[in-house]
Amino acid sequence: MPKRTDVLSWDEYFMGLAHLSALRSKDPNTQVGAAIVDENMRVVSVGYNGFPKGCSDDEFPWEREGGMLDTKYVYVVHAELNAILNSPRPVAGCTLYVSLFPCNECAKAIIQSGIRRVVYESDKYADTDATKASKAMLEAAGVELSRIQNTISLKVERIPNQAV
Repeated sequence: MPKRTDVLSWDEYFMGLAHLSALRSKDPNTQVGAAIVDENMRVVSVGYNGFPKGCSDDEFPWEREGGMLDTKYVYVVHAELNAILNSPRPVAGCTLYVSLFPCNECAKAIIQSGIRRVVYESDKYADTDATKASKAMLEAAGVELSRIQNTISLKVERIPNQAV
């Protein structure tokens, strides 16, 4: 019997892991996930967008509009940065898989950490100045950018706990 040939590519596989990580985000509007993988196709770290450790997601705002201190934007740590900061080892030379193209602040962390390749899916903010700056910095630093489209969508059905 011949082997299966309709398997996920490595990029599809690790983007699926980024999507799975995004399911941990409590952000009511945008859930982003990231996975960092080394040259041996080993997962080094994962992350999702959320508040820093010790900052309760019940006390800090999830709002998108209002005064700066009344919105999530000054408090939330993005998926890419969480994956970099939570890595148990240096990520230099690794590939970052992320479901949304990195912002300019995350681009700086990606470059400084030595990540060599970014694989992303959505580029919905491509026309914003922040994303244009991000792309300019990543390209200037020699970080390879690859867009992957039509990856698998993860739907999780929760099964209630049942007594055994």
